[in-house]
Amino acid sequence: MIITEYLRDKNYLQIKLQYLIKYDAYGSSVFYVKTMQERGYRMKSDIEIAQEAELIHIREVAKQLGIAEDDLELYGKYKAKISDELWEQVKDREDGKLVLVTAINPTPAGEGKTTTSVGIGQAMAKLGKKAAIALREPSLGPCFGIKGGAAGGGYAQVVPMEDLNLHFTGDFHAITSANNLLAAMLDNHIKQGNKLGIDTNQVVWKRCMDMNDRVLRNIVVGLGRPVDGVVREDHFIISVASEIMAILCLADNMKDLKDRLGRMIVAYNYEGKPVTASELNAVGAMAALLKDAIKPNMVQTLEHTPAFVHGGPFANIAHGCNSILATKLALKLSDYTITEAGFAADLGAEKFLDIKCRKGGLTPNCVVVVATVRALKHHGGAKELSEENLEALEKGIANLDKHIENMKKYNLPVVVAINRFVSDTEKELEFVDKHCREFGVPVALCEVWAKGGEGGITLAEEVLAQLEKGTDNYTPLYDLDMSIKEKIEKIAKEIYGADGVEFVGPAKKMLKTIDELGYGKLPVCMSKTQKSLSDNAALLGRPTGFTVSVKELRISAGAGFIVAMAGDIIDMPGLPKKPAAESIDIDENGKIDGLF
Repeated sequence: MIITEYLRDKNYLQIKLQYLIKYDAYGSSVFYVKTMQERGYRMKSDIEIAQEAELIHIREVAKQLGIAEDDLELYGKYKAKISDELWEQVKDREDGKLVLVTAINPTPAGEGKTTTSVGIGQAMAKLGKKAAIALREPSLGPCFGIKGGAAGGGYAQVVPMEDLNLHFTGDFHAITSANNLLAAMLDNHIKQGNKLGIDTNQVVWKRCMDMNDRVLRNIVVGLGRPVDGVVREDHFIISVASEIMAILCLADNMKDLKDRLGRMIVAYNYEGKPVTASELNAVGAMAALLKDAIKPNMVQTLEHTPAFVHGGPFANIAHGCNSILATKLALKLSDYTITEAGFAADLGAEKFLDIKCRKGGLTPNCVVVVATVRALKHHGGAKELSEENLEALEKGIANLDKHIENMKKYNLPVVVAINRFVSDTEKELEFVDKHCREFGVPVALCEVWAKGGEGGITLAEEVLAQLEKGTDNYTPLYDLDMSIKEKIEKIAKEIYGADGVEFVGPAKKMLKTIDELGYGKLPVCMSKTQKSLSDNAALLGRPTGFTVSVKELRISAGAGFIVAMAGDIIDMPGLPKKPAAESIDIDENGKIDGLF
């Protein structure tokens, strides 16, 4: 018998086997798996579930939303890009309802945010609703590193899973090429006489690649002969951290894309003034490389629910949300759009609500906060997450409380989704359920990993109940007329719970420079650890009495926000001691194994 079938019969939700082994350092999960194996059970992996699925042609998926085949640009049978002409046909339609899925501060294994998003969409379809899902594209770096892919999990996945997690439609490669073309033109300009007077010590544009490779974080370029260029220190970042990725996800159309590309700051001259991509005459060529990448992608879930998967900016360096174009298209074509934001609500949701919704003219209608008993016990100081621990749960649930309070600051209704794990006890689940209801927030058990859309019906019904109340009172947290310093302080105090903000090192001087250069009215994109509400990963639960330290401020003029660096955030990750890439393989028939 296969474990997933056994657990579905018993109405349990089981976390992925890979996560059980990889992230539980205390032995109980490995013991559980061994025990099940001794009984003759075997765990299906995500990729096995995905490969056994019967997909329908993408044109049949598109028909559910009234999309004609002429508006599809096919990438085989199961993937397509949406033509520019379709937007012109539907842009004047009334928007459907927009549901944001976010989460509490996660444990290393994640809390199942994407899985929940996919599951809600599938559940709404089962309830007869016209629903669509809008998600980010996965990066190759985490896929071959430790985190794995981003297609959901179990019976709540977006497929074809292998394509989505590997090259998909080539969007990330186009972004990488555009980014590195600009870098090449920048260094060529310096070598060919440096007409713009670029200070080689103040070059801020970095090369990128969509792979984790720590040795490229700090490099020296231009070594060798004089004809090989000017020697200077350089850096690589992962492609999802490129400002071009953020721009692609915030642009309304090709004209807007080109305008934003032109505003990107690549360096500063000897007078301290910014040098932009437009001054290097790089915009046209970059835009040509991005001509297909800007078009939203459509795929399907395991239950054939339409899914728009487009763009994937880092949730630290950028805003961590899928493209505005894909979200807007989903809103025009469906009655309910379910989307997500990266990391926990203090990072992804805050940026979704204060950056993406502002720039896209979007009005969110409901927020789903995903929590797990395991993560709440983790925030309560528990070391053994698979054992019942009501004391740690009671302490750690303060983390959930803070995220609920934060979402209510935007005047949005909140629904809590308890993503069930097999180790959760009835007492623990009852405690979380009772706590949320006493807090005045609807709560639902989420079992979509094991049961697909069926396991998300209760959650979907709670969401629909909130949407039917007609609450359209969304209000951003801060006013754009506030200074950058005031915006950062408001986020730190109200969202993180900090006592204040300390600006240290270059950040102090940069506050003044930002105003002098005319960027003071931009929104703020906070960059900090995702593991804590604070800027200190070790402070779990709901920390108090701390100060956020901002060490650096970066101007993302093309994307249209100021990045505030609170802590040492790595924009070029490295591979772990045993990377996931070691377990990935393909057989002689082209069947891929080892992805998760």
